[in-house]
Amino acid sequence: MRTGPGADSAPAPTPSTPARGAMFSSLRIRNYRLFAIGQVVSNTGTWMQRIAQDWLVLTLTGSASAVGITIALQFLPILLFGLYGGVLADRLPKRPLLLGTQSAMALTGLALAVLTLTGQVQVWHVYLTAFLLGLVTVLDNPARQTFVHEMVGPDQLANAVSLNSANFQSARLVGPAVAGVLITAVGTGWAFLFNGLSFLAPIAALLLMRTSELLKAEVTPRGKGQLREGLKYVSAHPELIWPIVLIGFIGTFGFNFPIWLTAFVHDVYDAGAVTYGLLNVLMAVGSLIGALLAARRGTSRLRILVGAAVLFGALEILAAFSPWFWLFALLMVLVGMFGLTVNVTANSAVQTATDPAVRGRVMSLFMMVFVGGTPLGGPLFGWITDTYGPRIGLAAGGAVSLLAAVAVGLMLARVGGLRLKVDLRRGRKHLEFVPKERLTTAV
Repeated sequence: MRTGPGADSAPAPTPSTPARGAMFSSLRIRNYRLFAIGQVVSNTGTWMQRIAQDWLVLTLTGSASAVGITIALQFLPILLFGLYGGVLADRLPKRPLLLGTQSAMALTGLALAVLTLTGQVQVWHVYLTAFLLGLVTVLDNPARQTFVHEMVGPDQLANAVSLNSANFQSARLVGPAVAGVLITAVGTGWAFLFNGLSFLAPIAALLLMRTSELLKAEVTPRGKGQLREGLKYVSAHPELIWPIVLIGFIGTFGFNFPIWLTAFVHDVYDAGAVTYGLLNVLMAVGSLIGALLAARRGTSRLRILVGAAVLFGALEILAAFSPWFWLFALLMVLVGMFGLTVNVTANSAVQTATDPAVRGRVMSLFMMVFVGGTPLGGPLFGWITDTYGPRIGLAAGGAVSLLAAVAVGLMLARVGGLRLKVDLRRGRKHLEFVPKERLTTAV
């Protein structure tokens, strides 16, 4: 960390702006590079804990519904308090806030490790630690999302958001595979221990940053009506509200993979933790491809968002009724790719279209509807999966996602003054949105 008089009070220079088309351009910025290194270590531990947690609950209870309850408890605080977390993220300096949240997350992982390794763990312990982790995430999510802008600036924001997702998915390639081996060899407790210790990496990265090179953030002073102000801002901007609506449907109904994959492995394919880890790795391969393609694009058009959401829902339906394991596994790669494209495109589109003064509140709303819907979707699809089987559960999630994508696409077309043109002539685009008269809103 830079030391000496005036090191932290000097005017913040604008980070260098590499060519926007470069896939890894934002990594040339030192602070963001440190952040990315810390996150890949921590994310690997997070994925190990996710796999171990789901498998531990299934082992203790034998119920997909119990897995759904665990996921619901982890994301319930975001649904209840997510918007208030955004208000605090707008008021507080991001770097010290992240040091606190990352330390608290480490403690939850270590606590679960101690309980499991000593043989004292019960399912209610997992429920409790999942809920506590969710409480910390209420503050961590909007702070971490908006801190990216302070590190890289507006020109590199879309690239950095895409690389954050690539980082997360790269860790997803390693975490589930290692977790599967650890669970089989020595049990779930060691995965929890690694996750707790992995938070040392992002904490060290935050401490090593040159604070003078961070862009000066606009901190919102404490005042009345700030939560209402954020909601009013979103409702007045259709380019924000419709992507948030779509990501809410996708997150609530289409992203219940811990439930579906554990059920497919356990009930359909009669396999174990290694196969569950393999399916997560294959989804991560697709997600990583989607993230890198998004980073290379460098733009976040809403047409890409809607198209990816349509394909995501359709592929989930196809995977649900796949008759062979390896076809199911291949489709999971594609589901991962288009699911990640939906997430990254919506995230960067919303961030770049939002005024910095309310970005924390807008991103907290974004994360609230994306992961905060899990307390509704998790138990619902756990019950559907237990009652009607994994195939019906996955197909139902895909159908809702597909219908939501079509509906939001039509609304965005209406807002943008577009109509769907069908042209079946050879060599022409068969389906295309064109202006009714004159395009008034970018879609």
